[in-house]
Amino acid sequence: MDYDAVLEQVLELLQRERRLSYRVLKLRLQLDDETLEALKEDLIYAKQLAVDEDGRVLVWAGAARAVTAPSSGATEPVEPPALTVGQDLQVGSPSPAPRTPEAERRQLTVLFCDLVDSTVLAGQLDPEEWREVVRAYQDTCAKVIARYEGHIAQYLGDGLLVYFGYPQAHEDDAQRAVRAGLGMVEALGTFNARLTHERGFKLAIRVGIHTGLVVVGEMGGGGRHEQLALGDTPNVAARLQSLAAPDTAMISAATHRLVQGYFVVEPLGPQPLKGVAAPVPVYRILRTNVAESRLEVAAATGWTPLVGRESDVALLRERWEQSRAGLGQVVLLSGEAGIGKSRLVEVLREHVINQSATRVVFRCSPYHQQSALYPIIDHLQRVLRWDSIDAPEAKLAALEQVLQTSRLPLEEVTPLLAALLSLPHPAHYPILNLCCGLMKMDTEKRVVR
Repeated sequence: MDYDAVLEQVLELLQRERRLSYRVLKLRLQLDDETLEALKEDLIYAKQLAVDEDGRVLVWAGAARAVTAPSSGATEPVEPPALTVGQDLQVGSPSPAPRTPEAERRQLTVLFCDLVDSTVLAGQLDPEEWREVVRAYQDTCAKVIARYEGHIAQYLGDGLLVYFGYPQAHEDDAQRAVRAGLGMVEALGTFNARLTHERGFKLAIRVGIHTGLVVVGEMGGGGRHEQLALGDTPNVAARLQSLAAPDTAMISAATHRLVQGYFVVEPLGPQPLKGVAAPVPVYRILRTNVAESRLEVAAATGWTPLVGRESDVALLRERWEQSRAGLGQVVLLSGEAGIGKSRLVEVLREHVINQSATRVVFRCSPYHQQSALYPIIDHLQRVLRWDSIDAPEAKLAALEQVLQTSRLPLEEVTPLLAALLSLPHPAHYPILNLCCGLMKMDTEKRVVR
């Protein structure tokens, strides 16, 4: 089927049903990825007959039209769109851009970040110097927020108002917000090392996070308009920020319910918040937990029975016994999300955990898609039992202590792993000239050829 025929079918379906998910569209018309992308560009941007919703749904945005299938004979006339009162018919004029809803209800996690004692610092510095410092601090925080796909709604002087769940929603927005808060505190520590060296002072931040219902819509007047979330949620996040100690993150009970098990927290009990009728239970985030997946969190409270997977479990156990007998095995579990792949792995882990087996897990993360070696780095950090607030010198000492129990050459391995883990080069080890080594290897290969 050629593209024009596919386009007519999609237009007919879209005008009739108004909303179509991309996955259903691919299944119903047997579309490949290239054709689907071409249709999206054509309908959304070129013809402006549809809009995209959250990267998953195609929504009809054109006027009513009579869709006719192409034929070899005479073509049927196409009815023009009906005119409403006061509307002019402009021949050849482009279709108006689709309008977004004026406002929408959202479940949102709001992060509010502010500098500590910024008024005092601003009074001690020249305004231009203070502006440079604030811009550098905001840029440092913005990079962390972008990693977790948060949306900076406003720069409030030296504060930041950040949304997780708008405009792009994720199933783990509350987690993303808390990780971003901890990441900002950690990144500011690195920023302060340079700031202290260059200017003789350092910055501290407070972070407040709350989850709840909001209405997001366009606000403002004149020439300035912003997409802002209205409701109690941003206010509570701001009040929580004011309760936080310097370089700490505070969350509400609503956010804690969504992230419980993923972070180590300190309950502070109900706290009175200005403008809030009843005291709000709050928690201070201390660090991330060793459990980084939903299965590891669920394991702490016990599993529900696994039903109907007896043959799969038997196959895994058979491969394990073959491996114990000296026949190395590799098992690949592949399938759609949510069918129980990770749960099967946990069943096997429970079976072998008391058989002197070494279990090593390398897990990718949606928050570190730009780091190809992140699973290795994460595994090393778990083995070393680092705390994110530890000084680089303490982390380097822990690395050397672990490596001393191995048979690896310390003068070669320690600088390499220190670089991988973003630690300063150990002063008592020689600097490895990797470039010369690679050039030598390349030269030897050419000689052999």
